[in-house]
Parts: sequence; structure tokens; C-alpha cells
Amino acid sequence: MRIAMVTGDNREASRDYQNPMPWFGTAPDALLQGFANLPGTEVHVVTCAQRKMKSPEKLAENIFFHSLYVPKIGWMRTGYQGCIRATRRRLQQIQPDIVHGQGTERDCALSAIFSGFPNILTIHGNMRAVARGNRARAFSFGWLAAKLEAFVLPRTSGVVCISSYTLQLVKSLARKTWLVPNAVDSSFFQVANSPLLPPRILCVGNILKLKNQCALILALDGLHTRSDFELIFLGSANPGTPYAVEFLKAIETRPWCRYAGFVDREGLKAYLTSASGIIHPTLEDNCPMVILEAMAAGVPVAAARIGGIPDLIRPGETGILFNPMEKQSMSKAMEELLAAASWNKAAYAREEALNRFHPRTIAQRHVEIYQEVLSSIYTVL
Repeated sequence: MRIAMVTGDNREASRDYQNPMPWFGTAPDALLQGFANLPGTEVHVVTCAQRKMKSPEKLAENIFFHSLYVPKIGWMRTGYQGCIRATRRRLQQIQPDIVHGQGTERDCALSAIFSGFPNILTIHGNMRAVARGNRARAFSFGWLAAKLEAFVLPRTSGVVCISSYTLQLVKSLARKTWLVPNAVDSSFFQVANSPLLPPRILCVGNILKLKNQCALILALDGLHTRSDFELIFLGSANPGTPYAVEFLKAIETRPWCRYAGFVDREGLKAYLTSASGIIHPTLEDNCPMVILEAMAAGVPVAAARIGGIPDLIRPGETGILFNPMEKQSMSKAMEELLAAASWNKAAYAREEALNRFHPRTIAQRHVEIYQEVLSSIYTVL
């Protein structure tokens, strides 16, 4: 089967044009790991960029890479017309059996539905829900992304939903839906965890109001007087935003809190080797990769009972769920996370991650979906 995956190259998003190696985000990267070890698949990864970049022709023996140069005028200001046309021309050369658009945030979904080939989409971030949560202003990026999502959903053969939360949000617009969680990078299963004392608890995510870090800090003030632990925040912060200012001020006066800035996946694995747990207090999320990665590494997880997170954690068995709007609930979850019993949950979570989220498992499920779509099209014809 010949598959075209239309996705974003993060070198474009970060303007990292000198980097010779593309990277696509944790979930697409992990899915490609699965395809690389799946016989009978030929995958063509297609991305657009505003500058020509040196890139490998192949990412694996059966995975080809196509970086397409599209001038700035062909991006959002023209409704991604340049990206759509460049992608369509390349796909005419590739002649894939099916096109898979990764995400509705930018050009990928539009390029997939206008490709001229059978296509499906995966939603990673629910842009309409995010726009509502952030109260996105008219004609802002968030507002436009939400409109784009509503436009593309009815125009594809089906939508891969990485959580039941997403499925509920899109089922009224999508022709067909499938529930398939993200794959997790297989290297996280190799993490050897050896927790330090006092316990280190990680909170991973960009410093944003929607991620709820400030409320978490306030909720744990009382607990810290009874329990010794260090809370380490990992993620980008824009010091010019009011929320980041509030966050940085809060940790200045609390020696048990530490902000370590942004880390890549290798950096996260290093932190997981010595962590006693992960706490994720978000107010909006779909299928957070950090939860999957912690589960794969055998690190205990406490997370908000919000969005798609309850799909990932069975409370009392593979992790802890809490109400991110209630201080008492967050404090109690942290107390449970620090307890020795949380390691039993982590062992079960690691086994479940291996069965549910391994790249090969998720890639095989995608092939089954592609076959289903193509079979239904050929039956109609």
C-alpha cells in the first residue's frame, strides 16, 4: 500500500532552516516509527516550507520524504493555496492509494481534502474547542483555525480521533470516525527509572493559562508543609505574557518549585529517569503525549479529568484523575502520587502502554483504516 502523509515540518514552524533533519511532532514521528517496521507499506511524507532546505530523500527504507518550497504568499493569507497546489502536484507524481492529513491547525487538512485522492484526517488539537477555551478574537489565528476545522471535517472520507472526546466533538460533521490513540515513541519503553529523594514531580507543558500551572502551585501550598517534594516545570514560557509573569512570580517565593524551561524528547527522557511522578493539571487536552510517555517509562501519572485524558487512565488501576478546577482535588491527587502505592499503578500503566500505544500497533490499525476506506470507495464504484 502506498500512503501519502501530509504533515507539518517543525523546522518551518521554528524557522530552523539550517537543520538538515525534518521532525514532525511526537505523535507523527512515533507513527512513522511504526510504519518503518510494517511490511507492505510505502510511505511518502509531504511537507511545505517557506524556504528550501536540505533534507534526506528517505527517513527509513520504506519512508520517502518530500519537502516542498512554497513562497510566503501561498500560506495563510491566501487560504494556503500555494501549499494545496504544491502538494497536489507532488501527489500526482507519487500516485498514492490514500492521503492522510495530520492535523487541522494549518495547511495539512486542506491539502489532503483537495488532493484528488482518497483521504482521511487526524485531529491532534481540537481547534474549535481551543478557540472557545481561549476566547479567540475574530480573525485571530485560533479563530481562523477553528473555521478551517469546521470546513474540512465534512469533506474527507473520515476522521481519526485520538480520543473519545474528539470523537464526540466531530461526529456531527464527519462522514465516519475511528478511535485510535496516538503512538508513543518506542524509546520511552527503554527508560530506566530510578527516582531520587526527595521525590521529583514533573509538570510538563508550555506555561499557559489553559495548562493551569498557577492554580496547581496554589493548590499544593498546604501539602508541601506536610510532604517533602520538588515540583519541576518543563515547557516554554513567554515572559511578556501576564500569565507567564504570574507563574514566574509564584515560583520565586516557593523553593519547592523549579522552572527548568523547554526540553526536547531526549531531555524529557532524562528527567523521567529520576522522576517520582507526572502531574498534568490542564483545562483542555486531547491525548497528551507526556502522559503516554510517562506510562511507557513506568512513571506514575496524575492528570486532569478533562478532554481525552480519561481514555488513557483507569483511575485506581493505571493512574490518578482529578478535577483541575478544585484545589482540594489537585492536592489529594498529588498526595496519592507521592504514596508508594502509585508505583503499582505505574507498572500496570507501562504494560497497558505497550499493548495500546506501541508504534507498530498504531501503524497496523491505520493500515486497517486505509483498507476500509479504499474498500468502501471501490464497492461504490
